[in-house]
Amino acid sequence: MTHTTARIAPSLLSADFSRLGEEIRNVVDASADWIHFDVMDNHYVPNLSIGPMVCKALRPHTPVPIDVHLMVEPVDDIIPQFAKAGADIISFHPEASRHPDRTLAHIRDNGCRAGLVFNPATSLSWLDYVMDKLDVVLLMSVNPGFGGQEFIPATLGKLAQARRRIDDWTRQGGHPIALEVDGGVKCDNIAAIRAAGADTFVAGSAIFGHPDYRAIIAAMRAEIARGDTLPQQ
Repeated sequence: MTHTTARIAPSLLSADFSRLGEEIRNVVDASADWIHFDVMDNHYVPNLSIGPMVCKALRPHTPVPIDVHLMVEPVDDIIPQFAKAGADIISFHPEASRHPDRTLAHIRDNGCRAGLVFNPATSLSWLDYVMDKLDVVLLMSVNPGFGGQEFIPATLGKLAQARRRIDDWTRQGGHPIALEVDGGVKCDNIAAIRAAGADTFVAGSAIFGHPDYRAIIAAMRAEIARGDTLPQQ
C-alpha cells in the first residue's frame, strides 16, 4: 500500500526530566506529531517512571496529542486518572488486563483513543477479537522497561503482519487504526520500519540525545519518505 500518514512521537523517557515542559515545547516546535508518555510501575516492568500528575502538569505545554503507554498492572483503575489528566490516547498490554476487550471499552468510555501494545513475544492473535475497539496498535521493538535499547529485527516481519491485518480491516469498512512502533527507532532503521508498514514512530534517545531536535526529526521524515520507495515486507 502507499502510505500517507507518518507521525513522529518523541518519547519523554529519554527527555531531560528536570525540564520536561521545555523539552515538550521544543520537540513540538521541531514538528513532533504526538508526545509519547511512558508509564512504568516497577511491577509489570522493572522500572518506575511518571504518572497522571506529571501528565496533568505537562498538558498545557503541548497542543499535540499525548500518547500514554501504560506498562502497569492492573490497568483499569488508572485509566480515568490519565483521561482526566489530559491524555488523548491510552494504550496497554493485554497481559496486564483480565479482560482486554473491557479495558479498551473503558478507555473509550473515558473519552480517549484506545491502543493495544504487543511485546516482542506477544502474539498478534489478540487482534482477532478487538479491532472494533482499537484506535492504535503499538508494537514494541524492544522489551519494555528501559530506554536506549537496540531494535529487535524480527519486529519488521511482525509489523508487516499487523499492517496486513489493519489493511484487511479497513478494506472491509472498518475505521482507521494507527500502527505504531516503539524501541530502538533511529535514522538508520526508520526507512525499513516504514517499509514494513508502520505509520507512527516513537523515538526517544534518537531525538532527545541529538543537539538539534528540528534537524533530527527532519532527517527522520526524509528517511520515512525513502521507506515509501522500498519493497514492502
